[in-house]
Amino acid sequence: MSAPRFFCDIPLSSGARVALPDALAHHALRVLRLRDGEALLLFNGQGGEYPAVLEVEGKAGFARLGEFSPREAELGGRVTLVQGLPSGDKMDWVVEKAVELGAARVCPIAAQRSVLQLSGPRLEKRVAHWQRIAQSASEQCGRNRLMAVDAPRTLAEWLAQPDEGLRLMCHPEAADDLAARLRSAPGLQALTLLVGPEGGWSDKELALAREAGVQAVRFGPRVLRTETAGLALVSAASALLGW
Repeated sequence: MSAPRFFCDIPLSSGARVALPDALAHHALRVLRLRDGEALLLFNGQGGEYPAVLEVEGKAGFARLGEFSPREAELGGRVTLVQGLPSGDKMDWVVEKAVELGAARVCPIAAQRSVLQLSGPRLEKRVAHWQRIAQSASEQCGRNRLMAVDAPRTLAEWLAQPDEGLRLMCHPEAADDLAARLRSAPGLQALTLLVGPEGGWSDKELALAREAGVQAVRFGPRVLRTETAGLALVSAASALLGW
């Protein structure tokens, strides 16, 4: 059985003895019931990981760090998923699976047709919730870098920021398909994929995207749910690009 992995948001260095943050210590000692002397793997999101040995002192937990391991599990290029906010808790699923598939960033969009609308303290709590999901998913899937999860913004606000590589918007009536468009971009290192909410992008949002240079692509003959489409695009694009 492999050693349990934990994200530890503190400086780590080979040979050091570090105090585990309270929440991490509680999870390791009270939830997982790990014992003194058991093996752990710690990472702080800066790349690589440290094998460690758990040391228990009362209710406190410490880790004796071994030699740094530079192991990584990232894609060969950078994928950003721009996801129109879906209803209910579907965004939880999108964030978790985007981490597993290797996305570098998820940007939630408060689209004109998004049912879910967030603001104030509710918005802050939801973003913190998504970031915890990304952390937990990284622990589970073996990534040593955390996927960024942005606070929701409108599509116009997102388009106002600088470009990052090729930007493709999923649209069932687009002239080009995903595979053909990616074949025409050899040497690509950064890809951004835009997926609308349940009701799709509005005409105004589509026009804004076109004006900003975002290119529309179709993805197969079937209409996918919003929580499926983005993840399928990330997976397919990664495979087609050899990432």
